[in-house]
Amino acid sequence: MILTIADIQLDSKLITKLYPVAIVGTGEENETTHISLEWLETEGIGKVVVAGYALVVNLQDGVKKEFFYHTKEELSKEIISIQEQLASK
Repeated sequence: MILTIADIQLDSKLITKLYPVAIVGTGEENETTHISLEWLETEGIGKVVVAGYALVVNLQDGVKKEFFYHTKEELSKEIISIQEQLASK
């Protein structure tokens, strides 16, 4: 099955892992890192500055693709789109 994420088509058979993350500043200049949304919503409130959100897709060949979203709402819409694609097949 072909999944479309942010206008990029990916063969779902090649996806080994797909997960959402928050992108936060580390405090070192413009450096950022990924954290789980669960940690952000439970432990990170007021502790980190969110720079954005991303869907991370790991592929069988070791390639990692990241799709950036400015807001959690944009990320949520993409996740719903993926769910709808999977449900329709």
